Amino acid sequence: MPIIFRKTAKGVAEIETRAHRLTPRMRSALILVDGKRDAEDMKLLITQQAEETLQTLAEQGFIEAVGETVRSQTSSAPAAAPAAEARAAAPTTKPGPDFDNLRRSSVRALNEALGPSAESLAIRIERARNLQELQPLLSQAAKLIGAVRGTAAAEAYAARFPAN
Repeated sequence: MPIIFRKTAKGVAEIETRAHRLTPRMRSALILVDGKRDAEDMKLLITQQAEETLQTLAEQGFIEAVGETVRSQTSSAPAAAPAAEARAAAPTTKPGPDFDNLRRSSVRALNEALGPSAESLAIRIERARNLQELQPLLSQAAKLIGAVRGTAAAEAYAARFPAN
Protein backbone atom coordinates (compact mmCIF):
# COMPACT_ATOMS: atom_id res chain seq x y z
CA MET A 1 0.00 0.00 0.00
CA PRO A 2 1.45 3.37 -1.01
CA ILE A 3 2.22 5.78 1.82
CA ILE A 4 0.90 9.34 1.97
CA PHE A 5 3.37 11.98 3.16
CA ARG A 6 2.84 15.49 4.55
CA LYS A 7 5.25 18.27 5.50
CA THR A 8 6.29 18.48 9.14
CA ALA A 9 6.72 21.80 10.93
CA LYS A 10 10.40 21.57 9.99
CA GLY A 11 9.42 21.05 6.34
CA VAL A 12 7.08 24.04 6.31
CA ALA A 13 9.77 26.17 7.96
CA GLU A 14 12.29 25.05 5.34
CA ILE A 15 9.97 26.12 2.52
CA GLU A 16 9.62 29.54 4.11
CA THR A 17 13.21 30.15 5.26
CA ARG A 18 15.58 27.86 3.32
CA ALA A 19 17.48 27.45 6.59
CA HIS A 20 18.71 23.92 5.79
CA ARG A 21 19.73 24.76 2.22
CA LEU A 22 18.22 21.69 0.57
CA THR A 23 19.37 20.81 -2.93
CA PRO A 24 16.99 21.93 -5.69
CA ARG A 25 15.79 18.35 -6.22
CA MET A 26 15.05 17.88 -2.51
CA ARG A 27 13.39 21.29 -2.25
CA SER A 28 11.20 20.68 -5.30
CA ALA A 29 10.12 17.33 -3.87
CA LEU A 30 9.35 18.96 -0.52
CA ILE A 31 7.20 21.57 -2.25
CA LEU A 32 5.23 18.81 -3.98
CA VAL A 33 4.42 16.98 -0.71
CA ASP A 34 0.86 17.98 0.16
CA GLY A 35 -0.57 15.28 2.43
CA LYS A 36 -2.88 14.06 -0.33
CA ARG A 37 -0.65 12.41 -2.92
CA ASP A 38 0.70 8.99 -2.11
CA ALA A 39 4.23 7.81 -2.79
CA GLU A 40 3.22 6.32 -6.14
CA ASP A 41 1.85 9.68 -7.33
CA MET A 42 4.94 11.44 -6.00
CA LYS A 43 7.17 9.11 -8.01
CA LEU A 44 5.46 10.34 -11.17
CA LEU A 45 6.18 13.96 -10.24
CA ILE A 46 9.72 13.52 -8.94
CA THR A 47 11.58 12.44 -12.04
CA GLN A 48 14.94 11.50 -10.51
CA GLN A 49 15.53 9.16 -7.58
CA ALA A 50 12.02 9.63 -6.22
CA GLU A 51 12.12 6.87 -3.63
CA GLU A 52 15.51 7.95 -2.27
CA THR A 53 14.44 11.60 -2.20
CA LEU A 54 11.28 10.87 -0.20
CA GLN A 55 13.19 8.59 2.15
CA THR A 56 15.85 11.24 2.77
CA LEU A 57 13.24 13.95 3.41
CA ALA A 58 11.52 11.64 5.90
CA GLU A 59 14.78 10.66 7.62
CA GLN A 60 15.76 14.30 8.00
CA GLY A 61 12.36 15.17 9.47
CA PHE A 62 11.00 17.36 6.66
CA ILE A 63 8.08 15.03 5.86
CA GLU A 64 6.19 12.32 7.70
CA ALA A 65 3.92 9.46 6.75
CA VAL A 66 0.28 10.12 7.58
CA GLY A 67 -1.42 7.08 6.14
CA GLU A 68 -1.66 4.59 3.35
CA THR A 69 -3.85 4.31 0.30
CA VAL A 70 -5.32 1.17 -1.12
CA ARG A 71 -4.85 0.79 -4.85
CA SER A 72 -6.80 -2.09 -6.25
CA GLN A 73 -8.42 -2.66 -9.62
CA THR A 74 -11.20 -4.78 -8.13
CA SER A 75 -12.20 -2.37 -5.38
CA SER A 76 -12.22 0.81 -7.48
CA ALA A 77 -15.86 0.51 -8.57
CA PRO A 78 -17.36 0.14 -5.08
CA ALA A 79 -15.14 2.91 -3.73
CA ALA A 80 -16.22 5.25 -6.53
CA ALA A 81 -19.89 5.10 -5.55
CA PRO A 82 -19.45 6.41 -1.97
CA ALA A 83 -17.06 9.07 -3.26
CA ALA A 84 -19.66 10.23 -5.78
CA GLU A 85 -22.33 10.30 -3.07
CA ALA A 86 -20.06 12.34 -0.81
CA ARG A 87 -19.41 14.85 -3.60
CA ALA A 88 -23.13 15.13 -4.31
CA ALA A 89 -23.91 15.71 -0.63
CA ALA A 90 -21.09 18.21 -0.14
CA PRO A 91 -21.91 21.91 -0.22
CA THR A 92 -21.12 23.69 -3.47
CA THR A 93 -18.56 25.96 -1.79
CA LYS A 94 -16.23 23.04 -1.08
CA PRO A 95 -13.79 22.53 -3.95
CA GLY A 96 -14.01 19.24 -5.79
CA PRO A 97 -11.52 17.08 -7.63
CA ASP A 98 -11.54 19.44 -10.62
CA PHE A 99 -10.38 22.30 -8.42
CA ASP A 100 -7.71 20.13 -6.81
CA ASN A 101 -6.47 19.02 -10.24
CA LEU A 102 -6.43 22.62 -11.49
CA ARG A 103 -4.49 23.80 -8.45
CA ARG A 104 -2.05 20.89 -8.60
CA SER A 105 -1.48 21.25 -12.36
CA SER A 106 -0.97 25.00 -12.14
CA VAL A 107 1.66 24.57 -9.41
CA ARG A 108 3.40 21.85 -11.42
CA ALA A 109 3.45 24.04 -14.55
CA LEU A 110 4.72 27.02 -12.54
CA ASN A 111 7.51 24.91 -11.03
CA GLU A 112 8.41 23.56 -14.47
CA ALA A 113 8.56 27.07 -15.91
CA LEU A 114 10.43 28.83 -13.11
CA GLY A 115 11.69 26.22 -10.67
CA PRO A 116 12.51 27.20 -7.09
CA SER A 117 12.34 30.91 -7.88
CA ALA A 118 8.55 30.68 -7.90
CA GLU A 119 8.18 28.69 -4.70
CA SER A 120 6.49 31.38 -2.60
CA LEU A 121 3.79 31.80 -5.24
CA ALA A 122 3.53 28.01 -5.61
CA ILE A 123 2.93 27.71 -1.88
CA ARG A 124 0.21 30.37 -2.00
CA ILE A 125 -1.44 28.54 -4.90
CA GLU A 126 -1.28 25.26 -2.93
CA ARG A 127 -3.02 27.00 -0.01
CA ALA A 128 -5.88 28.37 -2.13
CA ARG A 129 -9.10 26.89 -0.81
CA ASN A 130 -11.43 27.82 -3.66
CA LEU A 131 -11.54 29.21 -7.16
CA GLN A 132 -11.99 32.78 -5.95
CA GLU A 133 -8.68 32.58 -4.08
CA LEU A 134 -6.95 30.74 -6.92
CA GLN A 135 -7.83 33.02 -9.83
CA PRO A 136 -5.73 36.07 -8.84
CA LEU A 137 -2.80 33.76 -8.06
CA LEU A 138 -3.02 32.25 -11.55
CA SER A 139 -2.89 35.76 -12.97
CA GLN A 140 0.20 36.53 -10.85
CA ALA A 141 1.81 33.30 -12.03
CA ALA A 142 1.26 34.21 -15.68
CA LYS A 143 2.75 37.68 -15.11
CA LEU A 144 5.77 36.22 -13.31
CA ILE A 145 6.34 33.68 -16.08
CA GLY A 146 6.07 36.50 -18.61
CA ALA A 147 8.66 38.56 -16.77
CA VAL A 148 11.12 35.66 -16.63
CA ARG A 149 10.40 33.49 -19.67
CA GLY A 150 8.71 35.91 -22.07
CA THR A 151 5.29 36.70 -23.44
CA ALA A 152 4.83 33.41 -25.29
CA ALA A 153 5.41 31.35 -22.13
CA ALA A 154 3.05 33.62 -20.15
CA GLU A 155 0.33 33.33 -22.78
CA ALA A 156 0.71 29.54 -22.87
CA TYR A 157 0.34 29.37 -19.08
CA ALA A 158 -2.63 31.76 -19.11
CA ALA A 159 -4.32 29.73 -21.85
CA ARG A 160 -3.86 26.51 -19.89
CA PHE A 161 -4.92 28.05 -16.56
CA PRO A 162 -7.27 30.97 -17.24
CA ALA A 163 -7.63 33.39 -14.33
CA ASN A 164 -11.34 33.99 -15.05
